[in-house]
Amino acid sequence: MQAPVQLTISPRLAKNIRRNVKERMIELILMLAALVAVATTFAIVGVLLYESLSFFKTVSVVEFFTDTQWTPLFEEAHYGIMPLVSGTLTTSAIALAVAVPIGTIAAIFLSEFASHKTRETIKPILELLVGVPTVVFGYFALFFVTPLLQSIYPELPSFNMLGAGIVMGIMIIPYIASMSEDAMRAVPMSMREGSYAMGATRFQTAIKVVTPAAVSGIVAAYILAISRAVGETMVVAIAAGQQPNLTFNPLESAATITAYIVQVAMGDLPHGSIGYQSIFAAGLVLMAMTLSFNIIGHWVRKKYRESY
Repeated sequence: MQAPVQLTISPRLAKNIRRNVKERMIELILMLAALVAVATTFAIVGVLLYESLSFFKTVSVVEFFTDTQWTPLFEEAHYGIMPLVSGTLTTSAIALAVAVPIGTIAAIFLSEFASHKTRETIKPILELLVGVPTVVFGYFALFFVTPLLQSIYPELPSFNMLGAGIVMGIMIIPYIASMSEDAMRAVPMSMREGSYAMGATRFQTAIKVVTPAAVSGIVAAYILAISRAVGETMVVAIAAGQQPNLTFNPLESAATITAYIVQVAMGDLPHGSIGYQSIFAAGLVLMAMTLSFNIIGHWVRKKYRESY
């Protein structure tokens, strides 16, 4: 009887097999990590939708979006989200009015005009603002910025959207400056050299060549800043006030969606009540706003990417 043939694997082939197995395992781990982020997002949306449906069984969607009063803590409760939306949009607009020009100018300077030593000194200091707790910014707005503004506007109340918005703008400057500077630095040097060869100055090259070429990354920085401003909690909760007020006047106090969520989450309403469920409906509106801004930003980036 003939003995069975034994197959032998060369050491090189065995090494390749082990390497392929390791690469497959690494790919699987990376895919699972990506799926965790996606699953977490869907889980958050699912919780918000589930709790919001319970809320909307009691409060109609029409009343939610048309009522001009938000008084879930009062005996005669009203659930009109617009006062919170107006406060959120107003403080975010003020923050962007401060952060976008300053952050963009800082990015242009760091990318095109600053020396290597200056850049390596200023950028880390600028990014230190990201590590400052937001509660510190809140009290900075309440006890420094607001009194400073009151010297200009004596009738300005202690709690106002202007001071909170300005400090929020200061807080998100590093996001815009750092990401925009990275996008500008990624522009090929050949584009700058071509501009210089055509007789353009350094400033003209920075404004008319580098900035348009990096607009996709700059817009991404703006969208991140918008999302950061819309979702900010402690600054507006401390400095803007927590009284829902349907107004777009930055000199008045108002509450934002995030400030209301914090207020209720601290235990002002019993768990499971209609007032408590309102924070999930408010959170759903906040997520829809953030998603809308991201969709617009994606469309703008795609449009400019196709143009250039």
